[in-house]
Amino acid sequence: MDSSTAAFIAKSKGYRIVALHFDYRQRTQGREREAFEAICDALGVEGRYVIDLPFFEQIGASALTDRSIDVPTGGIEPGVPVTYVPFRNGIFLSIAAAVAEKEGAEALFIGVVEEDSSGYPDCREEFIAAMQKAVNLGTKESTHITIETPLVHLKKEDIVKTAIEYGVPLELTWSCYKEEGEACGLCDSCRLRLKGFEKAGIEDPLKYRT
Repeated sequence: MDSSTAAFIAKSKGYRIVALHFDYRQRTQGREREAFEAICDALGVEGRYVIDLPFFEQIGASALTDRSIDVPTGGIEPGVPVTYVPFRNGIFLSIAAAVAEKEGAEALFIGVVEEDSSGYPDCREEFIAAMQKAVNLGTKESTHITIETPLVHLKKEDIVKTAIEYGVPLELTWSCYKEEGEACGLCDSCRLRLKGFEKAGIEDPLKYRT
């Protein structure tokens, strides 16, 4: 939902969208890929990259990529959760920077939200600022890339309202960490999404098991 909203905001600013998706052996890889293609179709995106990153499964250490670790369903707890994938956004942004340089892009849009940053260190605004500096230091002199984070200071309910404002087809998005057929309704991501819709006073178009 966050990434899709960021993409729709980018389009509203007049950018030609080059879409980037990562298959990193996450539990819901197939469903996320389906959502990516559907959102790209809705945006009319022609330039699409699907990057295969199997090494996250080799590293393990996350409930999203290591099936021996259960996805928590008991509610959001403080600290870094077991669903954190080590340096995922840093790796995603590094690859995205390479694609951006090749495409001659001016900006990278990423749907990070600081509301998540207490658990996910790679969602913090200061981290994104550091990555932008590194990207521009490590690319050609003629390359100037801004990393845009239009949602970084928003709460989930504000993201829901923003998505509606920009015409994001929320029924095509996927947030569940655990299931691909029907969202579980219990994992941290489902809980955050459901809470956001509830506080926004809008019904979530997805179906939930619980």
